[in-house]
Formats: sequence, C-alpha cells, structure tokens
Amino acid sequence: MAVRGIRGATSVGRDTPEEILEATRELLQELLRANEITDFGDIVSVIFTTTQDLCSTFPAEAARDVGMHQVPLLCASEIPVPESMPRCIRVLVHVNTDKKQSEMNHVYLRDARKLRPDMNSAQ
Repeated sequence: MAVRGIRGATSVGRDTPEEILEATRELLQELLRANEITDFGDIVSVIFTTTQDLCSTFPAEAARDVGMHQVPLLCASEIPVPESMPRCIRVLVHVNTDKKQSEMNHVYLRDARKLRPDMNSAQ
C-alpha cells in the first residue's frame, strides 16, 4: 500500500467561522466521496491552508465535525502571492491506498475551480 496525496480547494464569500466551516466540510465530504474513502483510518494526515484574509477559525475544525478525530490535522497560511485568489481554503490529504496517484480525484469547488481548470473531477 502506498501513501498518495489528494488536493482540493474551495472559497468563501466572507471571513466568518460559519462560512469557513461549511465550505471546508463540503470540500472534505466531496473529496472523500470522489475518492471512495470510507475509513478515516486510511487517512495519514491532512494539511489545510488559508489565504491570509481568512483568520476567524481553523478549517481543521470541520474535519473533526465530519469525524476525523484521530487524523493528524494541521492548519497554515498560504504565502501572500500578489493577485492570488482571495478567501481560499486549500487542503492536501495523505491517504494509504492501493490506487495509483493518477487515480486520485482532486476536488476544486466554488470559485476555487478557477485555480485548476484542467481538473474535471467533482466539477
């Protein structure tokens, strides 16, 4: 079994805990569905980043809301690249799987779809 990375991103309209948690839960649930992950024991770790204009809560709280109580979670800030997408939440999930990296389905929702127009999964 190998460790594979699954990427995803979403966005929010405002920096509120409610919007950040709702968007992050939506992203995680779609990422889990798209990759047929049903056992959180297969998840090695999850890294969340937010743009610097999002600071009202930790996206990792949404992972706990969906049941990831034993998964190591980390939140960090994105580097402030000029003209980058504002109010963006990104995620990198490391998962134990027999699938090839090319079989992983990356998920981009809401305005974050613009980040990876080459990705068709979950869009």
